Amino acid sequence: MIKLVEAADWREARRRSAREAILDAAWELVRQEGLAGLSLRDLARSAGITPPTVYAYFESKNAIYDAMFGQAATQFAERMSEPYGEVAPPELLRASAQRFFDFCTTDAARYQLLFQRTIPGFEPTPESYAPAVRALAGAGELLALNGVTEPQHLDLWTALLTGLVSQQVSNDLGGGRWSRLIGESISMFLAHCCATAASNKPKPGPTRAEGAGHDHDDDRRHDHRAVDPRRGDATSGARAGARARVAPSSRRRRVDGAD
Repeated sequence: MIKLVEAADWREARRRSAREAILDAAWELVRQEGLAGLSLRDLARSAGITPPTVYAYFESKNAIYDAMFGQAATQFAERMSEPYGEVAPPELLRASAQRFFDFCTTDAARYQLLFQRTIPGFEPTPESYAPAVRALAGAGELLALNGVTEPQHLDLWTALLTGLVSQQVSNDLGGGRWSRLIGESISMFLAHCCATAASNKPKPGPTRAEGAGHDHDDDRRHDHRAVDPRRGDATSGARAGARARVAPSSRRRRVDGAD
């Protein structure tokens, strides 16, 4: 029984070692030829095996991409979760951004696989994508330490960082043109988020003391002005009619008394 277990463990270790060797060869190729340039024939030649042997370990080219994505996402999550030391929240955010920038720009093929859709029809499996989800949750926690909690601001944060990286990778790989903008970009980001949060705060309603000073006489004056003085209301019209009917008889009594 022990020998059977040992044999199974040996076979599994051998299979795992063969898969890792194929993935190492795949990374070498995509760094030279680009992600879309990965060929199974070239991959087999680079790994020292035949093309059918590749299919013994990976069912398709997308399965190879998925395993590569899982490796890259795990490396990314582990790097971003490393301790930063005792620093203030804004400096912690800047350190995180610099770490993200350096991780991405040191391996353009890995960055493109993780953050750009350069392979038509490829979607990572949930298992391979899970480390990237953990890394995103960690970014949300760092933002919350700086008072940034709105979901759209997390989207803005990821767009800001990947935008800087994309510009660096596309136009100045190995240089520092966009790396120098990290501090300024974060300051602008935090200022924008703080201003947005302040403008979205509900305005306080009137206090009881303010309500007690309400001018009800002014309301009555407004109500009086709202009525056309030439027409009046029904009650004032009735009183005017009554006065008109009473006036002639009064005049007659005064005339009779004069006689």
